[in-house]
Amino acid sequence: MTRPGPPVGGSFPARPGPPVGARPGPPLDLGDDEARHPAVDAAVRAIANAATLAPADQIAQYEAAYETLRETLATIDQT
Repeated sequence: MTRPGPPVGGSFPARPGPPVGARPGPPLDLGDDEARHPAVDAAVRAIANAATLAPADQIAQYEAAYETLRETLATIDQT
């Protein structure tokens, strides 16, 4: 039994983006204000908002959030 290969011509159909007018959901309950960090909160919101972006833009948003989280955690570890 053989598996089907890629489509003829080597390209796949475009992935659909979010529906027009899509909005992010309600804010996440992030718990105790004393334990929160503004940079982490911003990164979490950016990740949640990425769902409304085109896939290529989502990747950039996730990478930026990852960098923010990595840098923030590194500074927390140093204190």
